[in-house]
Amino acid sequence: MQFSEILGQDYIKNHLTTSAVAGRISHAQLFIGPDGSGTLPMAIAYAQYILCNNVDNENKNGNAACNLKFENFSHPDLHFVYPTVGTDTIKTKPKSIDFVVEWRQFLNENPYGSSFDWYRHLGVQNKQGEIRVDDAQEILKSLALKSYEGGYKIMIVWMADKLNIAASNKLLKLLEEPNDKTLFLLISESEEDIMPTIRSRCQVLHFSALPEKTIADALVNRHNIEPRTASKLAHQAQGNYNKALQLLQSDGEDTVFEKYFVDWVRAAFRAKGNAAAIQDLIAWSEQIAASGRETQKKFLHFCIEMFRQALLLHYQTTSLVYMEPKIEKFKLENFAPFVNSGNINDIFKSLSDAIYHIERNGNAKIILTDLSIKLTRLIHKK
Repeated sequence: MQFSEILGQDYIKNHLTTSAVAGRISHAQLFIGPDGSGTLPMAIAYAQYILCNNVDNENKNGNAACNLKFENFSHPDLHFVYPTVGTDTIKTKPKSIDFVVEWRQFLNENPYGSSFDWYRHLGVQNKQGEIRVDDAQEILKSLALKSYEGGYKIMIVWMADKLNIAASNKLLKLLEEPNDKTLFLLISESEEDIMPTIRSRCQVLHFSALPEKTIADALVNRHNIEPRTASKLAHQAQGNYNKALQLLQSDGEDTVFEKYFVDWVRAAFRAKGNAAAIQDLIAWSEQIAASGRETQKKFLHFCIEMFRQALLLHYQTTSLVYMEPKIEKFKLENFAPFVNSGNINDIFKSLSDAIYHIERNGNAKIILTDLSIKLTRLIHKK
């Protein structure tokens, strides 16, 4: 993957190339950036730049055979670690190396994809991924060997916040006493979720959300989208190129989440003074509970953003409103009057608490039913 293929982030590109040419390559670097900002593609391009000696005219005049290996992410000195879960074929102690074929397919299809997309690619959205101590042991084994081509050995740890305690402790020792010409590139969406002892040993680089124009231009040039449509999608994507790609699909996750959300708030409205309507909320809770924990968390984050958009519309800050629900007879401007300063804090807290408990394997049906009953009260609060 070449730097020229990566959207925006010119400051980061310049920093990485300049430091590499000068021989100032920090042995452990932490790339922090929001979903769809390009942290993983940037890490791969950086690895290719170093391993293939692509220091002249970006990636074009380096080692041709080396660059060819990167087309399928199969360079022998490039290693990946990422969250995994048990599947029908790998039932116990799953490791990154067990899913290397699926991982390369995932990178070829959408290197800007999120962890949710990765779990969906594996067909296991109902489980929460983790990087385990067995992965850390594989890291130690891989990096203990000499590099195949006599240069750097590079380990990309994607979603490093998913390292469990045992894996973090084993990795920490290697970060403290790195082998010669070994480079760790850790990637996460949240710096606070990385263990402080690991974070303190890394050079941290912060990625920003992508500008609307950058996303719009990419949609026009790479997907032949009409410029006006591309600008609209870029605005709705809010700096997330992965989301912009999903918005191109009419059956994307946001369409499904919109239906879940509208069904939920409509049932909450009906439930006021109508005990029988509580059954609708219970049925809704059962439906969402059956979708899997990663889907539940992503949907609840979507709900937070829907309420936020309604609040902005309520206070007439329309320039910041980008969501346009497509559900029949549901308009955000009609819903907005019910979201105000009197209830928004309680709504946000209730949604955040639900996410917290689902992450910790609480009973999803109970959590969502409780959340639904709270909403029937909060939605009518003046």
